[in-house]
Order: sequence, then structure tokens, then C-alpha cells
Amino acid sequence: MARNVERRATLADAGLRVLAATGARGLTHRAVDAEAGVPTGTASNYFRSRDALLGALGERIMERFAPDERQLAELAARKPSPALFTDYVRYVVARTTAQPELTRALIELRLEAVRRPGLARILGDTLRRGYRDDVAFHVAAGLPGGAFEVALLHYAVDGLLLDLLTTSVDAGFDPDRVVSALVSRLVADA
Repeated sequence: MARNVERRATLADAGLRVLAATGARGLTHRAVDAEAGVPTGTASNYFRSRDALLGALGERIMERFAPDERQLAELAARKPSPALFTDYVRYVVARTTAQPELTRALIELRLEAVRRPGLARILGDTLRRGYRDDVAFHVAAGLPGGAFEVALLHYAVDGLLLDLLTTSVDAGFDPDRVVSALVSRLVADA
């Protein structure tokens, strides 16, 4: 397997652009090669199967969504409180809506994983690792609640992002107000 980390990232980014533009059906190794401007066969050298390519895109999304370490340190330095939890969730929503094509690509990958067991394994591992990291941060920061509340948060924020970045129910509520209400209700019972 090819080991050039920068080339792999470049190919994955090209794959994300293809996925955003054409959906999962238009994502092929050749389309990634063309988008990246590399010789035909390069993407298949890095990602041997379609599931490997799709899984790598999921991993790349998470890399690009990784929080800024300084921002996390600033949040972690604050006194644990519902206000801190709210600000953390705001930061998650801001990061994921600042790059809407990445969030849409992740939604597309999750839907594709329903039909592709190999992708489900790869993407599932990536998503579960992200969840464990979120729980670890939550606990280390002393935020109210625990693993269950973080899971509830994932479920709710995923729904909010789906509504903000795809066809919306257009309920007319300000996303910041939604985040504040969500956190206050989550920690009320924690």
C-alpha cells in the first residue's frame, strides 16, 4: 500500500469534492484521480477497494473537523458548568457548519454505509472513535452528565445539522437558541 501521507490526504480531499458534487454514485477511483490531477490508477493504489476509498473519506472528514487544540484548551480551562457545555456544543456546530460540504459528505457516507457492510465497519469504527474522544473530553472537562448525555448530544446535533445543511423543515428557530435549549434540557436531568 502506498504510504505518502500528503498524497493520501490530497486524494481524500479530491474524493470529498467529487462526493459533494456527484454523490456516492459518482465517486469512482477514476473520478478521484481526475479531480486530484494525478495519473489514472493513483487512487486505487492508495485505496484498493471502493469501501476503502469511502472509509478513507470518512477518516479525512474527521481529520478536517478536528477541533483546534487552542480552542479546546481554552474551553477546558474554564470552570465546568452548563454554560461551558453550551459553548462547547456551539463550537461543534460552528465547526461543522463552517464546512457544510464535509458535513453533507459525512451524511452521504453514513447513508451509503447502510448498503455497504464493508463501509459500515470502517466508518462505524471512525464514528465510534470520535464518540469515545468526545466522552473523554466531556469527562476530563468535568462537564455535567456523562456518556449517555454525550450520545444524546450526538443524536440531537446530527439532526440539527441535517436540518441546517439539507432540505430543512424550516421551523424558523435560531440554531444558537436550539443549542442553548438542547444543552439546558440535557443537563437538567444529568
